[in-house]
Amino acid sequence: MLPYYLLRMWRRGGYGSGFSQRFGAVKLPDRGVMADGKPKKRVWLQAVSVGEMQAIAPLLQALKARGDTEVYLTTTTSTGQRIAVERYGEKSGLTAGVGYFPLDWWAFSARAWRRVQADLVILMEGERWPEHIAQARRRGVPVLAVNARLSDRSYSRMKAWRRVAVPLVQRGITRVLACSELDAERFRELGFTAGQVAVTGNIKWDVTVPPLSAEEKAALRAEAGLGSAASGELILLGSSTWPGEEEACVAALLAVRAAGVAARLLLVPRHMERRGEVEVLLEREAAPAGLTWHFRSRDAAAGAVDVAVGDTTGELRKFTQLADLVFVGKSLGAKNTEGQTPVEAAALGRAILFGPGMSNFREISARLVKAGAAIVVRSEGELCAAAVRVLGDAALRARMMSASEACYRGNQGAVARTVGIIAEILN
Repeated sequence: MLPYYLLRMWRRGGYGSGFSQRFGAVKLPDRGVMADGKPKKRVWLQAVSVGEMQAIAPLLQALKARGDTEVYLTTTTSTGQRIAVERYGEKSGLTAGVGYFPLDWWAFSARAWRRVQADLVILMEGERWPEHIAQARRRGVPVLAVNARLSDRSYSRMKAWRRVAVPLVQRGITRVLACSELDAERFRELGFTAGQVAVTGNIKWDVTVPPLSAEEKAALRAEAGLGSAASGELILLGSSTWPGEEEACVAALLAVRAAGVAARLLLVPRHMERRGEVEVLLEREAAPAGLTWHFRSRDAAAGAVDVAVGDTTGELRKFTQLADLVFVGKSLGAKNTEGQTPVEAAALGRAILFGPGMSNFREISARLVKAGAAIVVRSEGELCAAAVRVLGDAALRARMMSASEACYRGNQGAVARTVGIIAEILN
């Protein structure tokens, strides 16, 4: 598999720094000591996505507050690594070190383990690395699967390969802290015991988003090419979009304008390296309709455009604060079935749309729909119709925004439950 992944890394870029860490060459300071001279306990926390990096902040803060614990944080992607270093690096004081997770082969994993010498392993969400777990088991180190979930694809794969896959991870995982009852039931069905599995809720409900000031919003809006808020123009945000969804968002913008609603489109692709692909589709879909566009990575916009593309890393939270209606990506179309997180849009009290493919956030999306905060759109046509309806009806939009914030606040508490179980094991 290595040639394939090397090619993939080369195409995406940003993987040169720290490359040796993938082969177990861990750069980590010596274990810290407490005031009484006793060594601190070391937690090895592995997380991958941008969403996970944002969600672990309360966990890191709680572990630091103990005073007897330090965290070695690893990730897999270059994007996750960049965010981890920026938010949780040496200057933050929240971790003892940040590095890349080693390739899950015994030689590289064992090499990393000899340097890290962890007392507890935390695997976030869908992270289940057989060799990493086996190394922990051989050393008698407990392993916690935190905010654990099983997507439809992972669940079907593990069922198909149950006799091989399940024993590789089941024997070494001490506790599974599932983010929903459905996920817990799936883990139990695969053979995890009732004592291993607990439902703690989804810690992403506990994420907090630092609010932008009115001046910061105005500056960001102008820089992105979205004009002035004083114009009264509404913003439709395509949040973490995947192939096929940008076209649908452009169609939605045209439908909204055709209905007489003044609006602009803000697109934030999930993978920024797709900017060339997005520009090609804009030339194909937007240019014939007379729409103009600007890419955030190309400095500040000279003036207002019809479509602003946020092709930068780590700014989605800021862009969401400019939106009046948010379409959550990776949810619309035959190939987009897992969904991106709608929690940040809910935390900011935004009206939300998403497709039927929200398997990674099934419970969260269902709660938002039930609360009246979100609408499911099953096709490009339904997306256009829903965008026209919500952006054209200020009262409906206000009700959805109020319901969104209420749903977010009513589902918090998972972090406290998770931290309580971590504390039990560390103690």
